[in-house]
Amino acid sequence: MSEIRRPAAAPIALAVIVACQLMFVLDATVVNIALVPIQNTLHFSTANLAWVIDAYSLAFGGLLLLGGRAGDVYGRRRLLMGGLALFTTASLVGGLATSATMLLMARAVQGIGAAMAAPSTLSLISSIYEEGPARNRALGVFTAVSAGGGSLGLILGGALTSWVSWRWVLMINVPIGIVVIALAPRFVPEPPRNGGRLDIRGAALVTSGLGAVIYGFIRLAEQGSRSVTLGTFAVGAALLVSFVRAEQKVEQPLFPLRLMASRTRASSYLDMMLVPGVMYGVFYFVSQYLEGTLHFSAIRAGFAFLPLTAMIFTLSRITPRLVTRMGARPLLLFGLATLSVAAFWISRAHASDGYFVSLFGPLLLFGLGAGTSFLPLSITILGGVPREDAGAASGMLQTMQQTGGALGVAILSTVALAHGRATALEVGSGIALVALVVAALAIRPARPDRLPTDEELAREMESLPLFE
Repeated sequence: MSEIRRPAAAPIALAVIVACQLMFVLDATVVNIALVPIQNTLHFSTANLAWVIDAYSLAFGGLLLLGGRAGDVYGRRRLLMGGLALFTTASLVGGLATSATMLLMARAVQGIGAAMAAPSTLSLISSIYEEGPARNRALGVFTAVSAGGGSLGLILGGALTSWVSWRWVLMINVPIGIVVIALAPRFVPEPPRNGGRLDIRGAALVTSGLGAVIYGFIRLAEQGSRSVTLGTFAVGAALLVSFVRAEQKVEQPLFPLRLMASRTRASSYLDMMLVPGVMYGVFYFVSQYLEGTLHFSAIRAGFAFLPLTAMIFTLSRITPRLVTRMGARPLLLFGLATLSVAAFWISRAHASDGYFVSLFGPLLLFGLGAGTSFLPLSITILGGVPREDAGAASGMLQTMQQTGGALGVAILSTVALAHGRATALEVGSGIALVALVVAALAIRPARPDRLPTDEELAREMESLPLFE
């Protein structure tokens, strides 16, 4: 593999990894603005329409831990390519769907493919880059895509739905997936495998447990509190408790519980679930507000998120250097406080004020908070993780992220049904505030003894031995 050791290969390898992550994150939101034409074309009932989003979230969030461990055992690049091939094929089938059932099945298979591949994207970065400024810069790009991809999906979904067809919000993945699959074997290395076997029992417990909890919140949002919903929560909680107990006894656990021994890392995982819950809730309600209250077209609604998206991607070039100079904790506290204020500001929006008065400023502020929260959390979670645990650690990170997003929309939708959209956004602001308190009390990442100079950073990036 000597041909991939050239310095020119480094940006291509990172671009391949980030392109995969972008597709997976986009597909959590890209169909939001296309739901109305999808309903009209495939004759979805109003009750079942939400499953166009939820079928993907349920499969993705429930299988991420299994995907992370499978990458450690069978090879991270192999899982990346296999999952991406499944995801790309399902995208084509979904774009060509002729019935509601066909589309929902395709969306679920998309989620399975994404769960296979997504943990490998982050673990490849952490395996390739040593801890320090170089990894921070790579993670800065990755987390910008993870944080900004959801809002970018709303813009892309609006543009494709208005200019071409809703079918292209899915089929756009096909040419990108083919290119990435072709480039990955040449430019992305395959780190050494850890060997061993998959913890099948643990995989079944955590997948069914997470799936039951997510499904319970989805049902709660759709139909309100019922005995079957409460029973689903009870089953999910019991399965997750059984998973934790089982992981303490197996020799090669799906998720090594030793990674939770650090209070800082465990608290960071919690915040990595809370922050996307606020973000995706805001995306969901602002989309409704733009199209339902301000009567924006699909493309105008999509581009209304541009201030938020632009802020996140701009910060992706600044935040890694700030983390290096200031440390992760101060930046994280600032970001979470900003998210809380921005969500509360959005809850005050009134139709009579129009977009620029009611939403432009708070969306810009929300992008500032998101752009300064995700990278510090990612660095804190992955810091000090042995390479043999990189897949499990990154799989849990993305499990928290995707599960948090799905739960956030379901919980805040339930609040909105009972008390209105403004109250739901206020609750979202409160969730960000809880994340801030957790960070202030429990997240204290280690700082290096000496920070590198700009010249040392430049030399490190130029001479980085990217591939092993």
